[in-house]
Amino acid sequence: MIRARVAGEDAQTRARRIWDTPGERWFTPEDPVWRVHSDASMFPGGVAALLLQSLHPLAMAGVAGHSGYRGDPWGRLQRTSDYLATTTFGTVEDAERIIARVRDVHTRVRGKDERGRPYRADDPVLLSWVHVAEVESFLAAHQAYGAARLTPAEADRYVAQAGVAARLLGVPDPPTTVVGLAQQLASYRAELEPSPAALDAARFLLREPPLPRVARPGYAAIAAGGVALLPDWARVMLDDALPPVPDRLARPARQALGRAATATVRWAMAGVD
Repeated sequence: MIRARVAGEDAQTRARRIWDTPGERWFTPEDPVWRVHSDASMFPGGVAALLLQSLHPLAMAGVAGHSGYRGDPWGRLQRTSDYLATTTFGTVEDAERIIARVRDVHTRVRGKDERGRPYRADDPVLLSWVHVAEVESFLAAHQAYGAARLTPAEADRYVAQAGVAARLLGVPDPPTTVVGLAQQLASYRAELEPSPAALDAARFLLREPPLPRVARPGYAAIAAGGVALLPDWARVMLDDALPPVPDRLARPARQALGRAATATVRWAMAGVD
């Protein structure tokens, strides 16, 4: 069920297209970006990325106004997972094609947030924010829950390799080191806020997931692991939307759930084509 939700009912067909199409690729299985993006830690990492990205009010306004995340949350997730899989594991030709398609969509996404501030999805400032929040979250998830942690040098390579597709997408200066990633992330702090749209999205993601009741405990464990990855200041901003956990237990409990959930997903999906 997890695979169907994230990758779609046609996951096998799409996987064969991405993995089996012959041609030049940007990365190999030995590259850090391949290792990070193929690990089960991407599940809590994805939750963390969505929560962190939502804290930029203009980026969140674009999501709320154009993505249909409430009406079709799994469709949006499947499009995102297809983009990540294609740009990481697919041929250069397929990666460039999907990047061009997303760039074309971005040119049509524009509007104003609830305070009347204009936004557009192809704004380099917003593209950069979405990128650094995503890379920060995926790397943090891998280092916390991944099958094998990256060395400092490998972590720098991961950041640089994640920037290959981002640069073609329109990110003007993607970071190439962990230090540079932290600096770019910090440079956005003054622009971030827990907007009503961000808190609404967090409640939807964490408290009202569109899943059958039988699946919610497992999803809650994955989501708790994602919340544990957030920087302290981001958790404070989103506190009103987070499921209640006693303060002294919050982070250790969420980390333990994240580790257990990621290990379970890794075991369950081992050998799945």
